[in-house]
Amino acid sequence: MNSGHPNRGDSDSSGRQHSSRRARPSRPAGASAAPGGRAARRRGRVVRGRRVLTWVAGSLSLVLAAGCGGAFYVYRHFNRNISSVKVQVGDESERPQATNDALNLLVIGTDSRVGLGREYGDEGSTGHADTTLLFHISKDRSNATVLSIPRDLMVAVPECRSGEKRIPGEARAMFNSSLGQDGRDPGCTWKTVEKLTGVRINHFMMVNFEAVKSLSTAVGGVEVCAATAIDDPYSHLKMSAGRHVVQGEEALAFVRTRHAVGLGGDLTRIPLQQQFISSMIRKMKSSDTLTSPAKLWSLADAATKALTVDSAINDVNRLKDLALDISRVNTGNITFTTVPVLDDPTDSNRLVLKPGDAQQLFAMIAADRSLTEVAQQQASPSPAPTPSQLDADDVKVTVRNGTGTPGQAGRAVSVLRAKGFALAAFASNAEVRQASSVSYPAGQEDRARAVAAALGLPATAVRAGGRDGVTVLLGADFVGAGSPSAVPTEAPKDLQRVRADDTNVCASKFK
Repeated sequence: MNSGHPNRGDSDSSGRQHSSRRARPSRPAGASAAPGGRAARRRGRVVRGRRVLTWVAGSLSLVLAAGCGGAFYVYRHFNRNISSVKVQVGDESERPQATNDALNLLVIGTDSRVGLGREYGDEGSTGHADTTLLFHISKDRSNATVLSIPRDLMVAVPECRSGEKRIPGEARAMFNSSLGQDGRDPGCTWKTVEKLTGVRINHFMMVNFEAVKSLSTAVGGVEVCAATAIDDPYSHLKMSAGRHVVQGEEALAFVRTRHAVGLGGDLTRIPLQQQFISSMIRKMKSSDTLTSPAKLWSLADAATKALTVDSAINDVNRLKDLALDISRVNTGNITFTTVPVLDDPTDSNRLVLKPGDAQQLFAMIAADRSLTEVAQQQASPSPAPTPSQLDADDVKVTVRNGTGTPGQAGRAVSVLRAKGFALAAFASNAEVRQASSVSYPAGQEDRARAVAAALGLPATAVRAGGRDGVTVLLGADFVGAGSPSAVPTEAPKDLQRVRADDTNVCASKFK
């Protein structure tokens, strides 16, 4: 949980600013090695426990199910606690295609300081997308992939609407500015993630900074582990080596501390937060919590007050159903990973996508390909029709360039015309995007599939939408044209990942 402003380091209680990075230490015990330079090493540190943030949303919903089984007044009480946002995602034709019955849940941890006072720094900050996870559950519920998106990744933030306010997009901005900056709401983060990954989101859940205190107190304390003694004058945490039970202010100090552990920067707090929330989830599911009506009431009350969701699930029963659906996945089949990144060559404190690897991982998730070794029942799509089967010279195709590389639309048009699409033409450039799309009006799906195949775009790029012929929006995944590209069946070679049943996390101080 970092600064309320996306472009500067975190503030201590005196308002001083601190760099987000420190000297590189040795790798923590138990962490996986990650080749590929500083960003890859950092990615290994970040990914270990971010899975637990995802389970916060699911477990909160399970708590609701347990706590809301009584009379109507209980249901009404908790329903009144839940905050919601009506997500405005824009033109349906520009959104990624849905993948059958797969479920994609966007989980946002905001660093809002509203109501927390000066001692937490940046008093009154409305918060940004401090911790963001894209939780993909396969259509057969046999497996899940949880993708962490670094807060300091440089991305294109698209134009969005927050209520009645129109907020201009930015061609290059820190990812965490997709929330809070200029009044952006969670729908803007939703839209940014869809543009970035090409994965269609179904719902979002957001938890706030204050939730740590209320939830840890509701369960009667959370056990945490410190490999070495911690004395952090900024977070006010003093803790001897070993295991401790923390709640309230001490719990919040634990997840905020960074100067006395790890690298001494913002990213060093993440493993502590992951350890804490993982332990809290175990405590939520423990028998002494689930058999205590008083604890269940306190926990459900705190949980519903901490949640902000999209308006489609702003109801206790809907949250319960969503949680039960998620709970079908065996924890051993949940793989956590991070967007493949490199250090930004123009700013060592920022990140950029790792070319090729990022697009490969996004394509796997969009096509519902598992990172876990499980048998999946996936029907093979029928082959796209050839131009000759379609009378391609009668197919109107409009191509727009959103790759960020000049001339790509013209090249794509040349390829299409050479393959018989005589009416292909390019139009004005589109917003820069990661994933290409090929949209079509009613009755022209076969034509869109043939166009996608001719440009070497995957079948997952094709979606319904539009009114006048086939429209191609080229994204960064378009590297050329030729034979149809297959969805990757294997993850990038050096992808950092960890399974959800790995719980060996303990706060360490590096030397």
